Amino acid sequence: MAINKQEIFAKPAPPEVNTIPRLFWHRVNEWGDKTAMREKKYGLWKEISWKDYGKNARHFGLGLISLGLEKDDRVAIISENRPEWLFTDMGTVAVGAVTMGIYATDSPKQVKYLVEHSGSKFLIAEDEEQLDKVLEVREDLQFLEKIIVIDMEGLRDFSDPLVMSFDELLKLGKEQDQKDPSLFEKLLQGPEPDDLAILIYTSGTTGPPKGAMITHRNVIEGTQGFWDIDPGRMTDNMLTFLPLTHIAERGITTMGGLRSGHICNFAEEMDTVPRDIREVSPNLFFAVPRIWEKFYSTLMLTIKDSTPLEKLAFKLALAVGNKISDYKLSKTKPPFYLKILFKFFNLTVLQNVKKVTGLNNVRWCISGAAPISPDLLKFYHSIGIDMREVYGQTESTGAATMHIPGGTKFGTVGEPVPGCEIKIAEDGEILIKGSNVFKGYFNDPDKTRETIIDGWLHTGDVGSIDEDGHVIISDRKKDIIITAGGKNITPSEIENQLKFSPYVNDAVVIGDGRKYLTALIMIDDENVMEYAQENRIPFTTYANLTKAPEIIKLIHQEVEKVNKNFARVETVKKFSLIDIKLTEDDDEITPTMKLKRKFVSEKFKDAIEAMY
Repeated sequence: MAINKQEIFAKPAPPEVNTIPRLFWHRVNEWGDKTAMREKKYGLWKEISWKDYGKNARHFGLGLISLGLEKDDRVAIISENRPEWLFTDMGTVAVGAVTMGIYATDSPKQVKYLVEHSGSKFLIAEDEEQLDKVLEVREDLQFLEKIIVIDMEGLRDFSDPLVMSFDELLKLGKEQDQKDPSLFEKLLQGPEPDDLAILIYTSGTTGPPKGAMITHRNVIEGTQGFWDIDPGRMTDNMLTFLPLTHIAERGITTMGGLRSGHICNFAEEMDTVPRDIREVSPNLFFAVPRIWEKFYSTLMLTIKDSTPLEKLAFKLALAVGNKISDYKLSKTKPPFYLKILFKFFNLTVLQNVKKVTGLNNVRWCISGAAPISPDLLKFYHSIGIDMREVYGQTESTGAATMHIPGGTKFGTVGEPVPGCEIKIAEDGEILIKGSNVFKGYFNDPDKTRETIIDGWLHTGDVGSIDEDGHVIISDRKKDIIITAGGKNITPSEIENQLKFSPYVNDAVVIGDGRKYLTALIMIDDENVMEYAQENRIPFTTYANLTKAPEIIKLIHQEVEKVNKNFARVETVKKFSLIDIKLTEDDDEITPTMKLKRKFVSEKFKDAIEAMY
């Protein structure tokens, strides 16, 4: 049966639909009973329609209005990804207020800074754990008027005038709606395109977090280019598990849903993500490099444990995939016999390999939020996955460049998305201009003037534009290493190749003002533990594992493999294994799973000095 194209691709919204609330309500009315999202509870996927999405957001927003919310007030949310996050986000902006997300891993001290700096009047806490963080610092939150808790488990007998449940708020909103049925539609029309819509705080690796002000125009016009490249389909499924507080996940999940109408599936929890991906089998998938590195490690270890015949079949399939990928990347047609061979190997070998990670139905994948190794991109293309890299910042409302379909070029982050202009400053800094450039930093005009000059966003990244118009990122301006011998070295390139090893989780290359390069390396504990068990290497703790001579030798071999790809001055002469298992709960790790260079260098300064 032929599928009607109108059932696959979402219709563009009319020109007058130029703010987030107008677009949201337009889609609610247009898509009604169509599934907007699915949530996994007790092992079963529960569907939520656009109609129910709209109703919950409407009652949430009106509930806040009944509590005294006014236009441009800030509403904070600290929660893992779940439907209520979207109800909060859409309900807040729909009534003219501003959403500010807080990472669920943030400490009470960080929560205090963000809530107080943003002047948030209302805070949505996911559960008892998040509520406790806020209550710990409540005396310092002069603007906070009410805390609304989503999951009341363990709090049924708890009573505090500052606290109420999410369900109670929805009930207030429903009552307000019954009293004045036209109020919500009036409030929807309140925000204008250049009004503040969302406030996103940067990670604060070089000082206190800064609140990036994202307007309705930034979201509506500024993200249009990304979805013009590949509009997505209404039949698509995607899995959301990276923090919605981050601009990238927010853009794909919340705003992307409004654009393409894809179904958003919420992972049950972080520990179940690998299983959830296999169950959802998404059609489009966004992840940070660390996730792609983990998938690669899983696949390589699966192949390692397979039979000799299976290993040979995979080797042949990968060789054919490599050749097909080379033809595609050079924009030339592969020979007919090669296409037939790849089709055969894809059906008999590669589809089964992709099923291990749940990527067997994926149409395209995106890696973003940090640089990814070109070798890793090449691997995914060779197994038949259209993997693209995207580059952008919170301040550019997400994507500024992207690999377009059929235009992937390894070693670059693609071409500027439609509507976005990019140029390179005299000192090599990448500058961005367009309707995607943010309004500025909240309550920080001086920093805003330093960052936006004559309409150009100064990114802090150093790079170039090649002859084909593709953008190449060298490194963060502040991260470039100048050795004692005066050599300029970009550490991210070396770090990416180190992370390509299945035994390396992350790495920080050191060497500024030093005679040679060294590295702090965080092992992939799962794969290294498996290696230790297979080779009967005794260990009791994580720290104990990092000190085992056999493990140090294993990592040394991986470092030497990488060193072969670089000039002598760029090789890592010594390394030290980080003996503490760092997670997103630690200050040294960003919510998108990157090591913070400055924090790590300070925490392990003794280990660094020992290498010199």
